[in-house]
Amino acid sequence: MPRLALLLSTFIWGATFPATKAALEQIPPLSFLFLRFFLGTLLVGIWFAMARHRLRRGRNILYAGGIATLFLFLGYVLQTVGLRYSSASNSAFLTALYVIFVPLILRRFDRRVIVATTIATAGLWLLVKPSTTMNLGDLMTIACAIAFAGHIVCLERFTRAFDAPSLLLWQLIAMTLLFIPAMWWEQAPAGAFAPSAVLLVGLAVTGGLATGAFAVQMWAQRIVPAQQVALVFASEPAYAAWLAWYFLGETLDIQGWIGSGLILIAVVIGAFVSNPQPAAHGAAEPA
Repeated sequence: MPRLALLLSTFIWGATFPATKAALEQIPPLSFLFLRFFLGTLLVGIWFAMARHRLRRGRNILYAGGIATLFLFLGYVLQTVGLRYSSASNSAFLTALYVIFVPLILRRFDRRVIVATTIATAGLWLLVKPSTTMNLGDLMTIACAIAFAGHIVCLERFTRAFDAPSLLLWQLIAMTLLFIPAMWWEQAPAGAFAPSAVLLVGLAVTGGLATGAFAVQMWAQRIVPAQQVALVFASEPAYAAWLAWYFLGETLDIQGWIGSGLILIAVVIGAFVSNPQPAAHGAAEPA
């Protein structure tokens, strides 16, 4: 069940690509990211109030949330800035390399996961068709993939040690605060924030649905090993390509269909199997 929930949430992550692409025709990227995380913070805060769930404020959970947020923020910033110098195809491929970095960081080299990772990487290459040249933007995107891998690894440990909803909200609050100076630096015109249909839909998908997907990830990582989470997330570029093909009219040739099919095969092989689950790193933080 947690793996299926992750797969469905990854579909939402994939939907953020065409939604964001359409919204960025109106608003600069860092300003959009601020609005996205601000909306997510409001929605999760409303859930806390309605569910009467107490927000944990202990020093340890704040420290854990700070570490996880650092990786998450670096991932988004490096990906966004790197995209200015790198091609979209290279960015998509290199970002998804967290599927390799997660087991390397954790030193988990299960044979089935290695096979699935190899198939997923080949599928990603066929899907996005990156160039073999390397520039500054590509290097920044590789660093972004390492940052996202670090975030996945952090969540495996921290969601087992602390209250997951509180950890989620602290990350959203921190991301919102960090993007305030970034938005100021971008100096977007007032017209960029006009509540157009495109912007509202983009925020609904990224700030609403994707925040729900983030919450699902926080819950699932209490159960699913991090390397399997990374493999499930590798299906995100495939979903993004399909949705962009359907809604935005972007082309997807036979090579792309084969590549996306290989990615889904890799997800089934590597994630939907009975593997021993890692032991929890600590008891949940007491209420």
